[in-house]
Amino acid sequence: MLLSLESSRRTGNCAGNHRDQSPRQRTTRPVCQRPFRRPLHRGTEALGLWLAMALLLFVQPLYSEASPMEAEGTGAFHFVGEDGQWQAPATLLTTEYQVTVSGLIADTRLVQHFANTSQQWREGVYVFPLPDNASVYGMTMKAGERVIVGEIHTRQEADRQYETARREGRQAAKVEQQRPNLFTTRLANIPPGETVSVELQYQQSVRYQSGEFELQLPTTLTPRYMPGEPLVERETAWQGGWATPTTEVPDADKISPFTVREGDVPSGSHRAQVQLTLNAGLPIATVTSPSHAVNAVWNGAEVSVTPQEGDILMDRDLIVRWAPVRGQEPSAALFHQNWQGEDYLLAMLVPGMSGRQSLPRELIFVIDTSGSMAGASIRQAKASLLKGLDTLNAGDRFNVIQFNSQIETLFRFARPADAENLASARRYVQSLEANGGTEMAPALDRALRQNHREAEGEEAGRYVRQVVFMTDGAVGNEQGLFRQISQQLGDSRLFTVGIGSAPNMHFMREAARFGRGTYTAINDLGAVSAPLDELFRKMESPVMTAIQTRWPDGFNASEALPQRPGDLFLGEPMVQVVRGRLNGGELVASGRLPDGSEWQQRMALDHAAEAEGLHRFWARARIDSLMDQSLSGQVSEDVRGEITGLGLAHQLVTRYTSFVAVDKTPVRPLDEDLETESVPTLLPQGSAASMLRYPQTATWWPLLTATGLLGLMFASAVLMLQRRVWA
Repeated sequence: MLLSLESSRRTGNCAGNHRDQSPRQRTTRPVCQRPFRRPLHRGTEALGLWLAMALLLFVQPLYSEASPMEAEGTGAFHFVGEDGQWQAPATLLTTEYQVTVSGLIADTRLVQHFANTSQQWREGVYVFPLPDNASVYGMTMKAGERVIVGEIHTRQEADRQYETARREGRQAAKVEQQRPNLFTTRLANIPPGETVSVELQYQQSVRYQSGEFELQLPTTLTPRYMPGEPLVERETAWQGGWATPTTEVPDADKISPFTVREGDVPSGSHRAQVQLTLNAGLPIATVTSPSHAVNAVWNGAEVSVTPQEGDILMDRDLIVRWAPVRGQEPSAALFHQNWQGEDYLLAMLVPGMSGRQSLPRELIFVIDTSGSMAGASIRQAKASLLKGLDTLNAGDRFNVIQFNSQIETLFRFARPADAENLASARRYVQSLEANGGTEMAPALDRALRQNHREAEGEEAGRYVRQVVFMTDGAVGNEQGLFRQISQQLGDSRLFTVGIGSAPNMHFMREAARFGRGTYTAINDLGAVSAPLDELFRKMESPVMTAIQTRWPDGFNASEALPQRPGDLFLGEPMVQVVRGRLNGGELVASGRLPDGSEWQQRMALDHAAEAEGLHRFWARARIDSLMDQSLSGQVSEDVRGEITGLGLAHQLVTRYTSFVAVDKTPVRPLDEDLETESVPTLLPQGSAASMLRYPQTATWWPLLTATGLLGLMFASAVLMLQRRVWA
């Protein structure tokens, strides 16, 4: 480009001036002729231009190699070995889910098969999602004819045993928790051409609301945004995740598995077999799924559910819902287990509530427009927000906030929901696009801070203030956001809407809990109406408050979890689990209805149905309550000790305990190398190609880029100097 400009200066302009001269003038030197140029200037210019061009040509391919391959048609996926060289894909992953639902608890047997198709010994590392309320309580490793039962240990001891076995050539497996809904399986010394399996057992509670049960099985995850400043420089060789630790997400490298397309993994990999058995304890009328087509076969009171397509691709959550026969919806349920000489009781009460809010509302809609929302997710979010606008009444007021790397507010303050403001909001929402980072903290601050009200004086107190937060929850700093919500909530209520085929449901549920609201999920663009109608119906309905439970003698109130049940919205049950001694008596639950009257319900404990796994349900609830105390960012030694003790006693994977299984006999000769692979997850269905996260090789491209820019600056400076000399 610079050469072209210089050529134009030397020929076109000079020739034009020469043509304007008279015939007599043409015999003399043209008026545009330059003074004599020193050879040093000419040589310096040429050197600078050639240096800049060479560096740019050299840097571009290196940059392409180092960057995540996000464009369409990038070809096959390849792993990166510890030497930084490209390698053919080696590990084939398949899974099996066998789920049995009994009452309010689902027990799952999850088997992960890792097949080493290479000729080298492998270590597999797989970061995978589980339900946000999952309790992992068992692990078994199978290698050929060998079956090794895992043991629960402190995280440090599990790490020590695993690393020792890995180094000594013995087969070993370890499962640890990164987040309540995010775990890591590590498998050491997988022989060439063989398959090693890890079987996990976990349980989760079944969600019940508005007369319908729901079970969610996540199979992949949306890549999470990692805010904060980097703590370390990017590694110069192989690394296990696409992100590096930051000040706000110090474990970012452990929660950022590579995300690829179906065609980037070996044929037949990343597929799952699913078998659900429903024993709801009451007759089931219908079984549906918003995520997959399913077959349901009734065998008396038991229902068997499988996907119609057989093996399913692990690119979105599997969601199954079932409704009891009309008139058989539970209004109360009580379950009992005796474990190691102690009694555990789980109670569910469904109060009847009706009516609508009598006060006008101030609705603040917050929509995530970050890059992770590109594709179907942003269309779901926009459709959800537009439907939310339709629920506003003449006496309400509202505002819209969008956020990505920046935040933007439609109006300075909430405005009346009149025709003009609503029309402006609809045009604004339709124009939204997804790009940039996921900076949630500033958006929450803008939505929750109280100066929205202070700016409008006493009249603001007339309104019920509700914040509707629409996002995929793809962030790594959840704990900091929960702390912010609890500190800034004030008299607002926060409702979360999970967007996409694989949203972070741990964030959705906990953000709503700290926000004294409730949550829902939109998994299908074609089914936006039903879950949103349900959510907005709850927001318009009265809330039962001041809920209390009174257990009979033999049950310590401090052992009932949650100790203070939250407010209940329309169709939501109150669920509480307690540990103690069962000596008869009854449970008394009470609350205040919207009209000020008292609600009360009694349940005889002798009528409790026998159930399994209640001790783990209670232990998980206790661990969650202890972790709430760490919102300040610090975990005391007492809290850490109690969580560790609960994990060891109830055989649960926690933040401080892990499962490890180690074979005693070495299988890998110590003179043969062991190569590590990070098994990727699949790109969630409907996500944009920009969310792909491929393994990458570190290069010197930042330095070379800077050098190339310096070369361009040097060449430009020389060119400007020459212009001054020629002028």
